[in-house]
Amino acid sequence: MSTPTPVTIVTAAGSGIGRGIASQLAAAGHTLSLFDIDEAVHDLARELGGTATLGSLTNPADLARLVDGTLERHGRIDSVINGAGHAKNDELLKVTDQDWHDGLDMLLLSVVRMARLTTPHMERAGKGAFVNLSSYTAFEPMGLIPVNSSLRAALTSFTKLYADQHAAKNIRMNSLMPGFVNSWPEDPEFLAKIPAGRYATVEEIGKLAAFLVSDDAAYINGESIRIDGGAARSL
Repeated sequence: MSTPTPVTIVTAAGSGIGRGIASQLAAAGHTLSLFDIDEAVHDLARELGGTATLGSLTNPADLARLVDGTLERHGRIDSVINGAGHAKNDELLKVTDQDWHDGLDMLLLSVVRMARLTTPHMERAGKGAFVNLSSYTAFEPMGLIPVNSSLRAALTSFTKLYADQHAAKNIRMNSLMPGFVNSWPEDPEFLAKIPAGRYATVEEIGKLAAFLVSDDAAYINGESIRIDGGAARSL
């Protein structure tokens, strides 16, 4: 009996790291359900042989529509890649309450909501995997991006708590913590901090994400894995 093709949702898939992850998953044989606020996600879905849903990570109704549509089209959800954009940042004490709330919706609650929506289907299937796109600033906060740094640290805790509760059900959740990635312009000051001497490629991030949702990573759970070329100094 042949193994069914895995169906994977990728949010924030239209550009940057999300696009790189989607491309690597397609190469690994996944059927993709892509989600983004940018209409370009439809072109990417056609290119990769998947489907696309237009909507916002911060809108619970859009996320529900994504999950319902995926199940209607494909009948299953094997894995979820929780991509994200960048929250609005400012000097720490100049960040407004609204900016904090908006960042919470985008960077943390989008992951929580997707877990609520998809976990029951994974439980019925007897397996599933999540990968959350985080940042190495969860370990080493950057004053330039206090909202991202703070809320991705919270994502690390959620990832561990989720894994604690669902590992026995064969459902896994891990987070990826990229450093500087080539979807952004190189900055000489940042480049000088990277022992590898270069930014990561989106393809490298995508290959790690594809591995983490595969059966080869079946015993990796609740982890937050840095992929930063050695830039982070914390132990």
